Amino acid sequence: MSDRRFGTLLLIPAAIFILGLAIFPVLQSIWLSFHQILLALPGLGKKFVGLENYGRILTDPAARDSIGFTFLFVFGTTLCELILGLAMALTLNRSFRGRGWVRAAILIPWAIPTVVASQMWRYILNDQYGLVNLFLFGSDTASYQAWLAHPWGARLAVMAADIWKTSSFAALLLLAGLQTIPNELYEAARIDGASPWAQFRRITLPLLKPAILVTLLFRTMDAFRVFDLVFVMTQGGPASSTHVLQFYGYQRMFTEGDMGYGSAVSVVVFLTIFIVSLFYIRAMGTRLFERAKV
Repeated sequence: MSDRRFGTLLLIPAAIFILGLAIFPVLQSIWLSFHQILLALPGLGKKFVGLENYGRILTDPAARDSIGFTFLFVFGTTLCELILGLAMALTLNRSFRGRGWVRAAILIPWAIPTVVASQMWRYILNDQYGLVNLFLFGSDTASYQAWLAHPWGARLAVMAADIWKTSSFAALLLLAGLQTIPNELYEAARIDGASPWAQFRRITLPLLKPAILVTLLFRTMDAFRVFDLVFVMTQGGPASSTHVLQFYGYQRMFTEGDMGYGSAVSVVVFLTIFIVSLFYIRAMGTRLFERAKV
């Protein structure tokens, strides 16, 4: 048996696994999105409705609100995580005593399971015994606020929890990119009299573009797919103010039994992630791929 055939045989189990757990569910969701399927009314069957479910998304006020908060969540958390992650990476890239311990400590929030972190933030923001109220108002319990009961308070809380948890992941990716930049470039820049800001703008940022691209891709995809954070902290409330598309699609599918419409929402999330990823690659990754070809 040739090496090529043997390699193909080794890849078959992985291909079947990917086909069964990734590609097939996506194709099944697309197929369901073109049909009207109500679990509460099985007698209606699976009526083909074409693009009607997608049209409903545009006219559904709850779906439009979910889209609005989803993009706010993605833009706000990704931008903050990139900035904080870059600041942490620049700090950790310096030599100082105990750097290894600091690097390990920074990764702790990212290592905590999202469900556990979400529950922890619920306790921190609790209106009766939360740490936030304790720090702000002390023993004046009459002034304690129900942060998760206010629409914008809940939105900011969900975004803050995501930023706290995943900024360290962004820092890890950016730190890996920083460590590939030769120190000789900074030494030459210092000899030429370049200021720290000039070094950052002329050396660090251009050479860090591949790491920034990877960070943006990972964080954008994860932000669009956020579910467990909202599910544990707010259940989409109050008054659906923290509905993201993933959670809204879940509610329509499994709470209300509208499989066709819920699948259409999931497909919209998938297509949005795909389009945004292509935008990142085209906007920031063109030079990277050109260098790889050279």
